[in-house]
Amino acid sequence: MFKRVPYLLMASMAIFISCSDETTVFVDEQQENLILENDLVKLSGSINFENSGVLDIFEDELNSNKRFSAAKADEAGDYPITLVAQVSPPSIGGSTVLTASHVDVDGDYAYVSYNLAGEDYYGAIDIINIADPHNPVVTSRLIYLTSDINSLQYSDGYLYAVGGLNKEASFTASSSSFVTKIRINGGGTMDLGAGILYGYQPGDNATDVHVDGNEVYVSSGKDGSVTIYDAKDFDVKKEELFSDLRSLAFDNNKVALLDAGFGLRILDDKLKTKKEIPINSDFGAYTKRTVDFVDDKIVVAEGSKGVGLYSYDSGTRLQYIPISIDPNNTATGDMVNNAVAFNKDIILMANGGAGLSLSEDRGPSAAPYGVIQINGSVNYVESKGDYVFAASGAEGLQIIKLNRLSQSLAATCATLEEYKGTNKLDIKEGQDIAFRGAKRFNSIKVSGSLLMCGSWTVINDVDIEKDSGLLEMNGNLLVGRNKKRKEIKIEEGATLRIEGNLTIYGDLDLKDGSTIEFIGSDSVVNIFGEVKIGDDVTIAGDFDDVQNKF
Repeated sequence: MFKRVPYLLMASMAIFISCSDETTVFVDEQQENLILENDLVKLSGSINFENSGVLDIFEDELNSNKRFSAAKADEAGDYPITLVAQVSPPSIGGSTVLTASHVDVDGDYAYVSYNLAGEDYYGAIDIINIADPHNPVVTSRLIYLTSDINSLQYSDGYLYAVGGLNKEASFTASSSSFVTKIRINGGGTMDLGAGILYGYQPGDNATDVHVDGNEVYVSSGKDGSVTIYDAKDFDVKKEELFSDLRSLAFDNNKVALLDAGFGLRILDDKLKTKKEIPINSDFGAYTKRTVDFVDDKIVVAEGSKGVGLYSYDSGTRLQYIPISIDPNNTATGDMVNNAVAFNKDIILMANGGAGLSLSEDRGPSAAPYGVIQINGSVNYVESKGDYVFAASGAEGLQIIKLNRLSQSLAATCATLEEYKGTNKLDIKEGQDIAFRGAKRFNSIKVSGSLLMCGSWTVINDVDIEKDSGLLEMNGNLLVGRNKKRKEIKIEEGATLRIEGNLTIYGDLDLKDGSTIEFIGSDSVVNIFGEVKIGDDVTIAGDFDDVQNKF
């Protein structure tokens, strides 16, 4: 049973502040239209591992200009990616499922916003503890019965969220566009007891928010504005009207605005225009599109055209990155780029019904690589460290791990040759092979001796054959998927030697007389299926058994 926050009388609580007839600020807007849940037990059902495991990537030969061949199709793929977990979105009345619209990651927490397509106004905010991304915990959930939540950002103990509401259902709202400020307790829970601060501004929907020190920048859509609020009390410090703002970005006292009716507008932090870059793209009506600064470039989500990269200095378009399409998966919505995230040498594109794609950023230009095979219509993506956080519509938040080589592991592996070969790795009896890298395999069979140093995923089974089979793994090895469970099978007289992290979305089958050894004191084993132990099996060394399966 959810806890309903008590209604507070608006007439006695409202505070009005204005810089124009259209912008107002209130405290404690209709809390009877909010439902807060901070019970960890009740929220635990939102965590979903059903689809967790190794992710394949459909490689885009067409847009990447790769030359297709049978040999190329059989090569081990780059980017060994796994889906760690999903957070299912809230539902209203058990039937109306909200869609994840935005995510902000700060420290140990991910903050996720939700809204609902169409004329009805419903929204929500989740706070998720991701200190251990492999075991995320939803710590707080706030459901809005009369408001969409389109974007949010955490800053200095408060969460700032923006969206649209049904102003006819509100006693105080003078506009459909709003920004709100909610206190966040140390345990990652929303605190409504001290009241919620609200601000209203022109436009039908507030679309984006950025907190810069003591100031909050908010953009709003059709016939809206960019407004600077004082973070303390939402006193409006400055406001400029624009036709249709979808997003804003802040960098070194510069503000980039994506105006769907014009293109890019670059302002200073006092909202004075510095530069304008017209863009001839169809940004759609009432759709999410983002803008961002990356080094000396401005990155724009341009719908069906993909991602536009622009030079800040000259204003010229440097290139488009097209949307990659996976022909094996049916689109679940419009195939348009909504948002972009950069992580070192890769670019992640939230492409709506076309899913989540990966492009390679190498030098002066970027090239599509392929589509990461996750479900859902992807509205937004953020990437921090080795993880990717995708707001995937009705699929909720998806937490993805890149499984890159750490610097220390790369140094350990440096003396070995990099692996360049088939995705069906078969080491014959009498062969003694060692290599390094980070690859995606279809399957592995070892009858001889194999040393793998690096980070590896395997979609299907790993077989270590009888008597002579020896697989030594230094780094990360991840096998199978919860929906399609596989196994590592160690036959009689065969040996698996691990120094690092082993994850099996399936079973570990230790046949009679087999051996599994763990080197050092830091190895971790995470097995989602069973550990089958035959007679006379040797299990040696120290390791952390995450699921307590041994």
